[in-house]
Amino acid sequence: MTLRESVLRPLCEGDPLQKAQLTLALDATLPVDSAASITPTAPVPGRPARPVLVPHTQLKGKSLATPEGRAILLHSIAHIELNAIDLALDVVWRFAGMPAAFYTDWLRIAQEEAKHFLLLREHLVGMGFDYGDFPAHNALWDMAERTRGDLLARIGIVPRTMEARGLDASPGVKNKLVSTGDLRAGAILDIILEEEIGHVAAGNRWYRYLCAQRGLDPVTTYAALIAQYDAPKLRPPFNLAARQAAGFTTEELALLALP
Repeated sequence: MTLRESVLRPLCEGDPLQKAQLTLALDATLPVDSAASITPTAPVPGRPARPVLVPHTQLKGKSLATPEGRAILLHSIAHIELNAIDLALDVVWRFAGMPAAFYTDWLRIAQEEAKHFLLLREHLVGMGFDYGDFPAHNALWDMAERTRGDLLARIGIVPRTMEARGLDASPGVKNKLVSTGDLRAGAILDIILEEEIGHVAAGNRWYRYLCAQRGLDPVTTYAALIAQYDAPKLRPPFNLAARQAAGFTTEELALLALP
């Protein structure tokens, strides 16, 4: 079995814990076979019966002064991390023709996302809740479906836009949870932020690689992709230090300030 074939088992797994554990067990030393065209034998991705997926406009939080309110917020982050496992694994099998380092990069990212999910889920259980107890939305995977035909669009929008929004949101979310006394949640969010900077950096690195291959300007191409795929508009506040650490250029950071 090749590395690209091996990711299909966790990707198609519906049980969240099994998905995370199978992802952590993947072997990065397997041969990559970057030229192969691979066809899944099961639905991609595998999904659990719960949580119930609803439009994001139907999701409602509760006061963070209550355990349930904090659990709802942490559940939403756990759901993002579970989706992020699928996003990284999907890139590995779906898109052929990239250097071997591309596939090992995204396998590493999938394994770190699995670690994040398990940390959040363990904390939820310690609070008396579990993943699946609250509804969630499908926006991240919806964008994966819309960009399934073009790796440039997938890399340009998912890690560099949707996941980069997590860099912006993380400090505020951490402060809210810590202010309620949930220091464990704060520590977990610190781990996630540090590693998510690396994930967005990989998105930047491979996005620029693809732009260079195709003779495209990264800045103007990004604007065109955002319009073509109707990606979410970025709004402040921005975590400029984290974005800079993740490899966004001075020009890209300056454009965030434009209306």
